[in-house]
Amino acid sequence: MADNSILCSVSSLILSLFTLFSCLFGHGNSIEQLAGYNTFTISSFKYPETQIRPFDMRYIRVDLPPWFSSMSIALKSSVNLDIKSVENVPKSALPMICFREGSLPLPDVSNTSFGVALSNSSFEGTQVLQNSEQCYPVSRNMTMKLTNEQISARVLYFGLFNGVGPTRTQSKMIVRGPSYSFAANISVEGCITSSMQGQYCNQTVELLSCGLSRNNSGNGSASGFFNQSMLSCSNNFVTSCLGDEEMKIYTLEILRVAEFLTVSAENVRLRPVNNSGNGSGIDLMCFARYGAMPSATLHDFSGNLNKSPLVINSPKVGQWYISILALNLSKETGGSQSNVSKVCYSLELQELECPLGKAGPNCLSERYMLQTVLRKDSTPFESYFLPYGEKVMSDAANFLLEPLLSNYSFGGLDTWTYFILDIPHGAAGGNLHIRLTSDRKLNYEIYVRNGGLPSLVNWDYYYVNKTSNSHGSMFFALYSSSEEKADFYILYVREGTWNIALRNLNSTDGTSNRQTTMSVSLERCPKRCSYHGDCKSALDASGLTSYSFCACDRTHGGFDCSIEIVSRQGHIWQSIALIASNAAAVLPAFWALRQKAFAEWVIYTSSGISSGLYHACDVGTWCALSFGVLQFFDFWLSFLAVVSTFVYLTTIGEVYKRAIHTVVAILTALMAITKATRPSNVILVMAIGALALLVGWLIEFSTKYRSLSFSMDLCLNSLER
Repeated sequence: MADNSILCSVSSLILSLFTLFSCLFGHGNSIEQLAGYNTFTISSFKYPETQIRPFDMRYIRVDLPPWFSSMSIALKSSVNLDIKSVENVPKSALPMICFREGSLPLPDVSNTSFGVALSNSSFEGTQVLQNSEQCYPVSRNMTMKLTNEQISARVLYFGLFNGVGPTRTQSKMIVRGPSYSFAANISVEGCITSSMQGQYCNQTVELLSCGLSRNNSGNGSASGFFNQSMLSCSNNFVTSCLGDEEMKIYTLEILRVAEFLTVSAENVRLRPVNNSGNGSGIDLMCFARYGAMPSATLHDFSGNLNKSPLVINSPKVGQWYISILALNLSKETGGSQSNVSKVCYSLELQELECPLGKAGPNCLSERYMLQTVLRKDSTPFESYFLPYGEKVMSDAANFLLEPLLSNYSFGGLDTWTYFILDIPHGAAGGNLHIRLTSDRKLNYEIYVRNGGLPSLVNWDYYYVNKTSNSHGSMFFALYSSSEEKADFYILYVREGTWNIALRNLNSTDGTSNRQTTMSVSLERCPKRCSYHGDCKSALDASGLTSYSFCACDRTHGGFDCSIEIVSRQGHIWQSIALIASNAAAVLPAFWALRQKAFAEWVIYTSSGISSGLYHACDVGTWCALSFGVLQFFDFWLSFLAVVSTFVYLTTIGEVYKRAIHTVVAILTALMAITKATRPSNVILVMAIGALALLVGWLIEFSTKYRSLSFSMDLCLNSLER
């Protein structure tokens, strides 16, 4: 991924979470230390104890408003893992917790190494995962605190998984493995005063106000720029002064798509004015960060304003924070440590915006807002996007690209066309599907970015051809692309504004005879689960976000059911072996028939037939009845056959056997209809059979004892006579 994109999109969360997890589960500051500061509780959630079965998952969403100061999380679980045991547990059975900013984590698509070394009181080592997702094994007690100096004021998602990997979504006849439970307490603290921010709400933040620059001409264009508007931003005080190593923080909100943002310091001078230095040796460091407060160690952009202005190309729309730090002030003043020596400056920010419908360098490129069109009879948020205007047919789910392309010609350069769409809140569990289909070789490159305009050096995802794309990204899935077609998904797309840029490569054959169709849609499951599974929908624990996932068939797995776990030939032989294995019921049935035990013969024969039908349906061969009915008969008759064998071993009368059979039939039917596949049923059935055998022996012994006692009484009476 491009360097600037990493700085803007990823590094803030990576560095902040690295700082967080260095003290996670350890002896960091407690939440109670916030008491006494200008904070209040914005929200507090308590999630009751919830059980996660094998291969299951849960998501939790936490909203962080711009005025939040910190977020604290306390998680308790029934997992008991240490460093040695974690290393020996396979990933498919390992309880994991994953974090992602802006959208739901999806560890099944990543080939990353997870952070290990979790215990109740310590956390050793961190592994920063690709594209702002981090996963760690679940421990018994987990506590952590995030501040607005560590993460941006957006949405943070937590994912709890009981095993990850391609087999997690594979359908299984019997789900085996341990379950675990968890309970969580999440609270978000905020600052009472909007001008005071920081972890303890003790840092003053000055709001910058923006307006049309005075250098603009009467037609609204910026001087020196064609068809562009220059906004100037400044604070209420014309001049600001800082002491050595003193910092001042500013904030501004970018409301529209901008070409660049320039931060400069004018009229830099020393005070008092009788100081011998001229201010040229002072470092007036500027740190800029999107969505969170910057520092010298945690920022997106930086520069020395006393040397040159800081230029941020294609800044994201939203809240920006800028801090100014004065350094080497005492050195410039001849080593004087006088605290009255200060450096003063006038901060100026200029934001270059394009008019509506235009974007890119010199605002020459066309920019279209895509309208959301909901699909009929679909799951929530499933929709497709079409540009506004008369050039697009409203009854189609795709549109022709050539009538919308930018047609400027400037020195033979490639032209760019931009499309903007919005992913609504709560739709982060969807997948953005982008397709381009042409009647000849594609002559376009695709660049996609969240929050700001993409470019050759500033993007989140891109597609040039089959071999040059974002295929290495864990949230980029490429499907059936060729020279004439581009088809890819952005998985679990982030909420907010997305910008799609098409770079039309300069070609000699032109675009007049070319016909390219573009399709942009928000879908619930990628590629319809590859036609090897069913698409399921659910809500996160807060009920605010809808997400979808694939429930694959017996032979496939993965987040999109595209991974073949069992080959077709292997599936055939597996099905034959599984169904044919039920022929073993012929042996006990034949034995029972030879012994003229007709009741047992009926049970053994019915058990074998029902088991064969159940497994034939389970492997997808043929279903004589519904799957639930076949499963009930298979387990019930199997349980009954085992217990009947125990009862047959007794020599009690048929009257008692019928009574025991009736009781056993009721008990085994209850077991089969409730939780037939639980492993404890095997022990329970053996216990019922042994109990039936014991009851039979007791009845037999009691009968013989009464018979012997009656005979002895008869003999004694005869002797007395």
